[in-house]
Amino acid sequence: MIYVCVPSHNQGATLGLLLWKVRQVFQAFPREYQFLVVDDASTDGTREVLDLYQRALPVTVLRPPVPEGYAASLERGLRESVRRTDRPRRDCVITLPPDFAVSPEALPDLVRRLESGADLVVGELNDRGAPWLVRLVRRGAPWLLRPGLSVPGVRDLFSGCYGLRLATLKRCFRDGQALLETEGWCANAELVARTAVHARQIATVPVAPGRAPAPVGHPRPAALALAMLRAGRQLRIPAPNAPVDRTA
Repeated sequence: MIYVCVPSHNQGATLGLLLWKVRQVFQAFPREYQFLVVDDASTDGTREVLDLYQRALPVTVLRPPVPEGYAASLERGLRESVRRTDRPRRDCVITLPPDFAVSPEALPDLVRRLESGADLVVGELNDRGAPWLVRLVRRGAPWLLRPGLSVPGVRDLFSGCYGLRLATLKRCFRDGQALLETEGWCANAELVARTAVHARQIATVPVAPGRAPAPVGHPRPAALALAMLRAGRQLRIPAPNAPVDRTA
């Protein structure tokens, strides 16, 4: 089973189309899949969109009782995938941004690398459509996130598009403790770092943006850089032992 985890807040304008595009991808690339959409207190009509697509697609909607934020929504979906699986060494979860920041056409490449033995597959986004200052800050991430977060060999920690073997993800969860301590884009980097520690094989695949110009989710460059600096001093995640395969 492939669980497709989509944390969403007020993304009704793109969420339905994203789900439908993923369906088309899996029609051409047949695999058993299930959507796990975390609707974090949306007020824009997301509920109506999801009600419609639940009638046609294998969609499970998770709605927290109170607004949680991106990191908690992402973690909620990941924990649900681990809870559901009965074959964690075989099954996987793929995370996707709800705003078409990443094209669903990337899914087959992620799945192939997981089926070839990778425990963590990182989608590296072609961000040429992003504002140049955002691109600059993203490229400076390995330095800004030091000393607490380092994944040598991975060039993009922020795409939000990752493939995770559920047996590896399960080892990341600690009883009664949150997996992710940071928020926003830094939570994406933190997820990569925490799962990389437990991965025996790590791979990267290039992924294309789903639309142009740059998606709405881009933070302001100064705020992103400051968040990285704080995360690098807040976190204490050891660097992974597994090498990163960039042959794709």
